[in-house]
Amino acid sequence: MRELLTIGAFARAARLSPKALRLYDELGLLPPAAVDGDSGYRFYGPEQLERARLIAWLRRLGMPLARIRHVCDLPAETAAEEIAGYWERFLAETAARGRLANFLVDYLTGRGSSMDDSATMLGIRYVARSESGLVRTSNEDTAYAGPRLLAVADGVRGGAGDLASATVIEALKPLEALAMPAEDLLGALADAVGDADAEIGTIAAASSDGEAVTTLTALLWSGSHLGLVHIGDTRAYRLRDGELSQITHDHTFVQSLIDEGRLTPDEAASHPQRSLLVRALTGTGGTRPDLSLHQAAAGDRYLLCSDGLSAVISAESLRKVLTEEDGPQRALDELIARAYAAGAPDNIACVVADVVPLDAADAVRNVAGR
Repeated sequence: MRELLTIGAFARAARLSPKALRLYDELGLLPPAAVDGDSGYRFYGPEQLERARLIAWLRRLGMPLARIRHVCDLPAETAAEEIAGYWERFLAETAARGRLANFLVDYLTGRGSSMDDSATMLGIRYVARSESGLVRTSNEDTAYAGPRLLAVADGVRGGAGDLASATVIEALKPLEALAMPAEDLLGALADAVGDADAEIGTIAAASSDGEAVTTLTALLWSGSHLGLVHIGDTRAYRLRDGELSQITHDHTFVQSLIDEGRLTPDEAASHPQRSLLVRALTGTGGTRPDLSLHQAAAGDRYLLCSDGLSAVISAESLRKVLTEEDGPQRALDELIARAYAAGAPDNIACVVADVVPLDAADAVRNVAGR
């Protein structure tokens, strides 16, 4: 007969409290090996220590109990992938909350502008376009531009990528009609994308291969502030004072290699797996987008695009076009012309918008004309 440990002895060995062990038993996460029929006292087997310690470590990571139960039931290699994915999302969400915290600190200490943007007379002039690549027979890219919302989404070929990209942008459009302070932008974007992801799950279930996948990059305005939501390899750039900055971070396999120092950007450009996504909207609810808050300024020019543009046009060429072309329409037309001149191997979704000062009449009418 094997030797069992009392709940007290097991708790000390596993570095858990008896109270925690009773909770894990109730949740079915770590049931005891035996229970005394008269006293109800719990006993545990030594072989349960490894699972108990794993639970304790995952709790220290802040992982919810329901997810811990799922991870503990997986094979070791798959569990490791789940933990890595959880931690990546945690870091992204923490970074986004950190940026919001910095914004609030600046506001409360008087270093930032007021969260009431009603007196900030800024608007945007914008244009959007989506075109098929020269070697493509379908176009899953979607582009949208409106008075307060800019968005591009690149649906993955096969399955229902076109429906997925259109669905997520349609979910964002109602936000344009909602008056909201800057501090509510990120929450509104997160909720809308979450609703869209659930709908994408329904689309995937009805598709021929059970898949519907899309990327998303979108900007939502509130006065002089803009909320950015991003997942995948669609991109957002900002041109300010002649300097072009990429304000999104690609969620691709090759970008992860660059981040780890295992690949240079030049090497990544020709890597055979450069289009392999590590994060996208798949309808499963398991992947969350990056969220960040930014300050706009009159004279800024924003470019949102799919990799059908960014993969064939260099950053310097993007900067040159955005700097030299007068007006969003001419800039967008020139960018797409250059993509076609480079062979346009992929579909192209592109949005260009200029931040402009508005006079009082325009502000009252909430006009941001093209």
